[in-house]
Amino acid sequence: MSEASVAVHADADLLAQAVAARLVVRLLDAQAERGQASVVLTGGRIAAAVYRAVGSLPARDAVDWSRVDFWWGDERFLPAGDPERNETQARAALLDSLPVPPARIHAMPASDGGADPEEAAARYAAELAQAARPGTAVLPHFDVLMLGVGEDGHVASVFPEHPVHYESRPVSAVRGSPKPPPVRITLTLPAINTAEEVWLVAGGGDKAHAVGMALAGAGPVQVPAAGVQGTGRTLWLLDRAAAADLPARFRSLR
Repeated sequence: MSEASVAVHADADLLAQAVAARLVVRLLDAQAERGQASVVLTGGRIAAAVYRAVGSLPARDAVDWSRVDFWWGDERFLPAGDPERNETQARAALLDSLPVPPARIHAMPASDGGADPEEAAARYAAELAQAARPGTAVLPHFDVLMLGVGEDGHVASVFPEHPVHYESRPVSAVRGSPKPPPVRITLTLPAINTAEEVWLVAGGGDKAHAVGMALAGAGPVQVPAAGVQGTGRTLWLLDRAAAADLPARFRSLR
C-alpha cells in the first residue's frame, strides 16, 4: 500500500480546477499504458465542481471517452433521476456532455429498479466482476478512485463505527446511515483499496478535523478515511481551509 501524499490549494475553486486537470492527465496516461481507463466517481459539492471543470478544459478532448469506464464509490438508494443521487449529479455536471457509450457508465442500481438494497448491492458486485479480467479478480482495474471526506471522516458510505466497516464483500447495502437518506449502497474498504490511485478530495474548514485525524493515524473504524490506501498512490487533495489541522509533518504545505 502507498504512503499518503498531500497537495494543498488556496481555495475550493482552485482545488476543483487542479483535481480536474489531474484527472484528465491520469486518464490520458492510463489510455497510453493500457488502451483504456477506469475511474470511480464520488458525489458532493467539490466533486460537482471538479466535473464541471473537466468539461471546460480544452484538454478534455484529448481523452478518448469511448474508452473510459465510469463507476461509483457509493450511491443514495433513491429513484433513478433523483437530484440527490450521485449519478444524477455527475451526469448533469459532465457525463451527459461527453461522448461516452452508455455501456461504459456503470451506475449503481436505483430504488425503483425492482430490487431491495441487498440485492442491488449484489447486482453491482456482479457487474464489477463481469468487468474484471477473467479468472484473475472480482473487481476491474481502477486507475483512479475519488472520494469525498465527510465531517465525521466517512468515505463513500462507510461511516464511523458502522457495521459496513467490517464487510468483506466488495459492495454492501447500508441501512441506518447517520446522514440522510438512511439507505445506501457502497463499495467497501477492501474494494476501495484495490484502486491503483485513491484521491481523497476535501474542501472547507468543516473537514479540517477529520482530515487531520486521518492523516495523524486515527483508527479506521473511528475515522474510515484513515483506512483508505491506493495500491500505487494515495493522494489527499485539499483546499487551505481543509488543511488547517494537518499533522506537523505536513504543515509546510498549508
